[in-house]
Amino acid sequence: MATVNLSSFNPSFFILLGIPGLEHFHIWIGIPLFIMYLVAFAGNSILLYLIFMERSLHEPMFFFLSMLAATDLILCNTCVPKTFSIFCLGPQQITFPACLTQMFFLHFSFAMDSAILLAMAFDRYVAICFPLRYSTILTHQIINKIVVTIVSRSFCIIFPCVFLLKRLPFCRALTVPHTYCEHIGIARLACADISINIWYGFAVPIMTVMSDLILIGISYTVILCAVFKLPSWDARQKALSTCGSHVCVILIFYTPAIFSVLAHRFGHNISYSFHILFANLYVAIPPAINPIIYGVKTKKIRDKINLLFFPKANQ
Repeated sequence: MATVNLSSFNPSFFILLGIPGLEHFHIWIGIPLFIMYLVAFAGNSILLYLIFMERSLHEPMFFFLSMLAATDLILCNTCVPKTFSIFCLGPQQITFPACLTQMFFLHFSFAMDSAILLAMAFDRYVAICFPLRYSTILTHQIINKIVVTIVSRSFCIIFPCVFLLKRLPFCRALTVPHTYCEHIGIARLACADISINIWYGFAVPIMTVMSDLILIGISYTVILCAVFKLPSWDARQKALSTCGSHVCVILIFYTPAIFSVLAHRFGHNISYSFHILFANLYVAIPPAINPIIYGVKTKKIRDKINLLFFPKANQ
């Protein structure tokens, strides 16, 4: 266990302990986690390859999907490899700069995912409610502006967390009862007032994500109203099928996030080990499931995957 006697604004390293209380089960938790990581890495890489190589997939919907796949790759690669090494080899050191970097990309990818899902909801809103004007509304210039806004907003929200941590003195045992570095968990190791970290770490990102969720809800309310006004059942079914995969991804992303926030606030009887275990599943499961959902429910992607892996069967 590493300790420092004097306050230090630049500790040399932290020690990531894993999941306290479940040390004997680390290897059994690590194996399925690593399998999910491989699925996430392969699935999202295939999605990126198909969307990049196939001209028929060069549409706004699939462009936003490629952004989601790239962000999911950032998320799982930021946390899972280090986590797996902890589960296999025991507590691991991580330098302070590496810890800040991991923390930034963890929260940055979360904010990016939320913003991309909002952009995808807007894309479906335009496609369903204004089908004849779709190509004139979502032009290359508009898409570029949306991308710049998504990246800039996510960066501006998360980057201050780096400075909020660097200003703190650390004079306690620099052991982190977690498998990766996250903002509040590191801030709690400081021997100074962290009220600013707490207020910023919870209020600003959560308000941003909640605003995204509200706007997504409004978008799909309008979409459903438009769908049920369509004259034929076939037209309704086709319109709903184009949104089905996106709705599944939204539920997979936001449901665990909301549960985690509520559990931290009101679940005082829930063990700390469960919180950390759930946090590990949250950074692995959505990136693994998202490409599967789009591969199964989106016909264009499903056809391209079949052509990629079974070319002779499609001749």
